[in-house]
Amino acid sequence: MTTIPQLYSIYLQHSVICTDTRTISNGCLFFALKGEKFDANQFAHQAIENGAAFAIIDNPEYKLNNQYLLVPDVLTALQHLARFHREKLNIPVIGLTGSNGKTTTKELIYAVLSQHFNTLATQGNLNNHIGVPLTILSINSNHQIAVIEMGANHQKEIAFLSEISMPTHGLITNVGKAHLEGFGGVEGVKKGKGELYDFLSKDPERIVFVNSNSADLMKMQADRDLKNTIFYGLNQSGNLVNGKLIENSPFLSVEWVNVPTGKTHQVKTQLTGAYNLDNILAAISIGITFGLSDNMINKGIEGYSPKNNRSQIIHTKTHTVICDYYNANPSSMQVAIENIAKLEADQKVLILGDMFEMGEEAANEHQFIINKALQTKANLIIFIGNEFYKAGYQLTSEIKKTHFFKDTEDAIEYLKVNPINNATILIKGSRGMALERLIGFV
Repeated sequence: MTTIPQLYSIYLQHSVICTDTRTISNGCLFFALKGEKFDANQFAHQAIENGAAFAIIDNPEYKLNNQYLLVPDVLTALQHLARFHREKLNIPVIGLTGSNGKTTTKELIYAVLSQHFNTLATQGNLNNHIGVPLTILSINSNHQIAVIEMGANHQKEIAFLSEISMPTHGLITNVGKAHLEGFGGVEGVKKGKGELYDFLSKDPERIVFVNSNSADLMKMQADRDLKNTIFYGLNQSGNLVNGKLIENSPFLSVEWVNVPTGKTHQVKTQLTGAYNLDNILAAISIGITFGLSDNMINKGIEGYSPKNNRSQIIHTKTHTVICDYYNANPSSMQVAIENIAKLEADQKVLILGDMFEMGEEAANEHQFIINKALQTKANLIIFIGNEFYKAGYQLTSEIKKTHFFKDTEDAIEYLKVNPINNATILIKGSRGMALERLIGFV
């Protein structure tokens, strides 16, 4: 069996990690991970043929020669290797989690810090038990700071990812109604996300950034022995950064104060959604903490353009479309609806898709969002998905300009016959709803 120290010696010579034979690069290490429907041990030979230097496997049947490194379990080996590598690093690592806004906040932090530091941040959504180790193993000797996003859908997961990434700084964006099925309700979400605070509390030198306007986060940090806490928010005493929205039409402009210096600044962003104010202030506070000038911080914030269908605005010939369909839960759905209600527009349209992983709360939470949407002065509201359909299909004939469809295809057929004209449109739903298919029909 290959030990982790032995594997690490090989990794130092072959530091590119691959887990997919379709993306093999010459000289990489191929980790033969297992999935529900595949066993990559079967593809180890193909990985070697395609140029991998070594294949890490856990089935001795596939060990053809010394290029095949046998370990007890490939996934565990990947995770232990990442932890071993992290222990060798001597750079700040910022770990962040939360129910909503993780990826946007991570990207904002990266945009700010990269103005001055060689910064590595989680790519895309690689924030789970595989993605975090892969991210850690992509840190090299040139990097000065790393920003690691950690996602979870059950308790103990953030604790586990924290032990791998060993953050020196930490941030919980918020706690809300996300992954209720796995966490066991909102209190379970608080406990699960709070595992990051638990890890940070073990070392008095670790630093925590807390949104002082969140009663949940303030209580969660007060319940723990956190020695180094930096606050940000809306004009609260004790904050490092205070801020407020000065424009939301639909892009945000923010006024913020560097409290220690007393200097006030304004920054125009390429973000939509008033809920992103907290994410912006978090990135600003981290920039100040790491010694960046206020001008550098503003440059980073201004330069960030959202992608991947998270609070992303696209303009068609006749519409302004807010694409926010990478993921959805009751908390993020509520603030997205509240945001479009505040925007100035001649015509507003809501297209909302089912929220996944709601468990026993699915019916109640979808009904709550229906009620919230109906309170909005929208010209048209379209609900898509089985949960929304079950909760409110009977309202279709009772409430004018409100429609329920079982799936995206049914909604597309409706839009073909009933085109929308000159509107600001919010499209939001869980990733599995594939709402991006609607773009060609709105």
